[in-house]
Amino acid sequence: MSPVAIRLDHAPPDAILCLASIRNEAERLPQFLAHYRALGVGHFLIVAHDCTDDSTALLADQADVSLWRTDAGYKAARFGVDWTGRLLQRYGHGRWCLTVDADELLIYPHWTEKPLQDLTSQLAADGRESFGTLSIDLYPKGPLSSAAFTDDALGALRWMDAGAYRQTPQPHLKVDLFQGGVRDRVFFTDAPRRAPTMNKVPLVKWHWRYAYRNATHSILPPRLNQVFSLPEKTQISGALLHTKFLPSTPARASEEKRRQQHFAQAEAHHAYYDALIADPDLWSADHSVEFIGWQQLVQMGLMATGPW
Repeated sequence: MSPVAIRLDHAPPDAILCLASIRNEAERLPQFLAHYRALGVGHFLIVAHDCTDDSTALLADQADVSLWRTDAGYKAARFGVDWTGRLLQRYGHGRWCLTVDADELLIYPHWTEKPLQDLTSQLAADGRESFGTLSIDLYPKGPLSSAAFTDDALGALRWMDAGAYRQTPQPHLKVDLFQGGVRDRVFFTDAPRRAPTMNKVPLVKWHWRYAYRNATHSILPPRLNQVFSLPEKTQISGALLHTKFLPSTPARASEEKRRQQHFAQAEAHHAYYDALIADPDLWSADHSVEFIGWQQLVQMGLMATGPW
């Protein structure tokens, strides 16, 4: 990684950090930055890898962004974990750190009224150093290319699957594997074990000894993975609204199928890419509900309010 602009000296010592590795996300970055600034993120640490659009220039111009760039392989860097892990180790110790993708927008109970600082204070009062989320795939009604997107992904992608998530215990990591949502329903019906993992631990009071094991799906030491109490809802949890399915998705899927950087066994996912390239309509009268807000996710058992 080569530094482009390092501005952490301007961040307060107690600033919540947001980390991401991105590639060609110029269409999402304005909303991404605005969303997390509104939540209370104090500084962004971003690695731009192999970018060919305006992402690097856009980020380099932001006073609250420290930026690195690399042309190294995303897959070889354990899908970006090595890059963000190095930054967490160097800059994150003792801070609350939020590690997300550019197509993920974090929400949690009362998120429009309570900033991240209120959330982390509650977690600290509960004796917790980590916070869990489920990924919620959002999508349009009609072919992906028909979504009316300008700069608001949440306005363009109004639908989600109402179906329950499957849980598979992984005792060695003290975590349950969650799978479900529209990608599970549409693309992995014949191979459910290959369906995406939807549970993540994106927010952690970082220590230099900690390390993400599999993206942000699990972390070491394993005690940090004990972030869910669903369906009992005794422990607060949140959601990452996943804005993958923008109109640009079919073209991006064609490129990523060629690049083979997103899966350990890329050839096993050619059918998935082909289905995306075909510009599918993911909406279903039997499964789709319009996304309304965090209260809806609590009622569906996909988010918990805990003591709030």
